[in-house]
Amino acid sequence: MSRVAIVTGGTRGLGRAIALSLRDHGHRVAAVYRGHREAADSFQQETDIPVYAWDVSTLAACEKGVAQVERDLGAIDILVNNAGITRDAMLHRMTEQQWQEVMHTNLDSLFNMCRCVIQGMRERGYGRIVNISSINGRKGQVGQCNYAASKAGVLGFTRALALESAPKGITVNTVAPGYCETGMVQAVPAEVLKGIVAGIPVGRLGQPQDVAQLVSLLACDQAGFITGATFDVNGGQWMP
Repeated sequence: MSRVAIVTGGTRGLGRAIALSLRDHGHRVAAVYRGHREAADSFQQETDIPVYAWDVSTLAACEKGVAQVERDLGAIDILVNNAGITRDAMLHRMTEQQWQEVMHTNLDSLFNMCRCVIQGMRERGYGRIVNISSINGRKGQVGQCNYAASKAGVLGFTRALALESAPKGITVNTVAPGYCETGMVQAVPAEVLKGIVAGIPVGRLGQPQDVAQLVSLLACDQAGFITGATFDVNGGQWMP
């Protein structure tokens, strides 16, 4: 069944692959972005997926943006919270701004976006929410106290909302990707990246499609018995 989906951070990297996969599974997709206007315009021209610009770290912006998507495409049944940033620094050098920016974008955005769609999902008795965490939210990482904390927070948020929402036909799950071939990872120095790949048992970086296909599975109508779960997509690099 074709449904309306929103993907935050949906025009580049993992978000781009997720938006395309959902589209290819027959859904009407809205891709949300904040910066990189040229990349967003190019994405829309290439894919015919409409793009919307707003700051997911601000509730008022999310309320306005979600309302516009619903006017354009219809009621939202699928939400993928993918937007995320890094502001890496060792904690003894980390600024309050670096901490707050990551928390606002990576964690506050879950509240903002879910708060905007959850009531409609409850009233209709259906919803699929997929929150994107990270391997570093599962195991930690040097220089990423802010990022790791924000992505670990995604796990608790997911489980609590899953419990609240299950009686209303809404599933809420987490996908925790490992290191994938995205702009964020490709910016890592070559020697560091070589060491990362050496630590991945399957011997390669992940592809965005590895994550996107799982997200599409969790977003489908038939996934109604899967909720509150965390799926690690990391090539065996970390096993809980």
